Amino acid sequence: MQTESYEIVSSEAGWVVSHNGADGMAYASKEAAFEAAVAAASNAVRAGSDVSIVVQGTRAKERALSGDWNALS
Repeated sequence: MQTESYEIVSSEAGWVVSHNGADGMAYASKEAAFEAAVAAASNAVRAGSDVSIVVQGTRAKERALSGDWNALS
């Protein structure tokens, strides 16, 4: 069975989804990159592949998600 690997990493262009080691499109937020990786992984699951999604941890003073969370409190 084939394994499809998706990794979400920070880059100068934003957040990049790497698929099987090849960098793909850059996204403005980690959240958007994650959603894109999940959509692609969902298609791979339907095709019968094993899937791995790895998300790089958030660094100090870096927002993990988009949006103004202060407005919610």
